[in-house]
Amino acid sequence: MLSVHGLNQFYGESHTLWDVDLEVPEGGCVCLMGRNGVGKTTLLKTVMGLLPVRSGSIRFGGTELVGRAAELRARLGIGYVPQGRDIFPRLTVEENLQVGLGIGSDRAVLERIFDLFPVLKQMLKRRGGDLSGGQQQQLAIGRALTLKPRLLILDEPTEGIQPNIVREIGDIIRRLNREERLTVLLVEQKLPFARRVGEHFLLLDRGRCVAGDVMSELSDSLVQRYLSV
Repeated sequence: MLSVHGLNQFYGESHTLWDVDLEVPEGGCVCLMGRNGVGKTTLLKTVMGLLPVRSGSIRFGGTELVGRAAELRARLGIGYVPQGRDIFPRLTVEENLQVGLGIGSDRAVLERIFDLFPVLKQMLKRRGGDLSGGQQQQLAIGRALTLKPRLLILDEPTEGIQPNIVREIGDIIRRLNREERLTVLLVEQKLPFARRVGEHFLLLDRGRCVAGDVMSELSDSLVQRYLSV
């Protein structure tokens, strides 16, 4: 579904991504992993059109994305939950979801989101900034789902969240991916979480792809070399 080939990205004169290749098969769940600062978030932002591409190809469902604006990528069916969630803190839960829905609210979409995240229905009139970190993450994922995406991209969905909510979010990702067959690409630092939800992994190191396979092949030696602090 998503194919990245030979991707190079620069911040000014700094070469941040080096000939990156990435494949996310339809219905799959790929975990993008690596230490802090190796280019994981940069890669996601580049896929979403938030950072420019120096060279390479990004194709989604056969459509070339390089040169297309971020909002056009969203319309093609890519939902994005950025690191730090980026909800609208002064808007209510309901208003945050309405931003995603746009004109012509689809009640069925909202009911699906409330089925996944019942707490959001209970807190519709509460401002986003008054929610806990875990509730804000659920709201951010729910807002991305209002687009009815074919691919959901999540950047560290467990960051700064208490363990019981981490498990709930893992359950939701597994349900979306394995029962509803939503394609998922996520950056994740927590190894147990990544092993639980991911089918495949891709390791980045200094902006380069250094290993990738089915999750069962993520060996202790790879963890020690590329993930351990």
